[in-house]
Amino acid sequence: MNVMLLHAWPPDESMWAPQVAALEGAGFRPFAPRLYGRKASIDGWAARLLDELDGPFVAVGASMGGYCALALARRAPERVVGIVLAGSKAGADDMRRRVYRTELIAKLRERGVPEDLDTEVDPEDLAVAQEAMRDRLDLSGVAASFGGPLLVCVGDGDELVPVDEARALAASAIRGSLEIFEGAGHLLTLEQPEPFNAVLLEFLEQWKT
Repeated sequence: MNVMLLHAWPPDESMWAPQVAALEGAGFRPFAPRLYGRKASIDGWAARLLDELDGPFVAVGASMGGYCALALARRAPERVVGIVLAGSKAGADDMRRRVYRTELIAKLRERGVPEDLDTEVDPEDLAVAQEAMRDRLDLSGVAASFGGPLLVCVGDGDELVPVDEARALAASAIRGSLEIFEGAGHLLTLEQPEPFNAVLLEFLEQWKT
């Protein structure tokens, strides 16, 4: 089974190195594309990614990558057989979050990457990705109507995705489930790679051949 790994912001696709190794070792075929450099449309990212991987796949998205996972399911529900959302939401940004992103975009373009931001990504690529997230569609309906298994993972210390919101997202899905990572924050796959790998591989067992 193909497993598409969709990275968060501000890391890049290299954040998935522990998962790629674990998946290959378990007999899966990981595909970790770079989301930067694809213009300011998450729906556009999804359209291009569907041309870059053949056949059915499980979409695994961390934060920003989760938005893309749902966009893939909206465009090609017959190909996305399962979804894992790690520190991610289905809804669109509220006005306060949109204003925050707009201000951040301006700072990235005027001043470059802040010193406290741990990333090697170009500031313009980071800004464009923020535009894509700011302007994304509300895909709550996609999550609720998705016919395959949908696993929501969240850290109990996530400052952007409250546990209650993650629980509600899992409950809204036809075949939703929730996994809470104690002591983890927003980028739980980076903070707790081994526990996440264990949960991910258990979830993927249903497609093991």
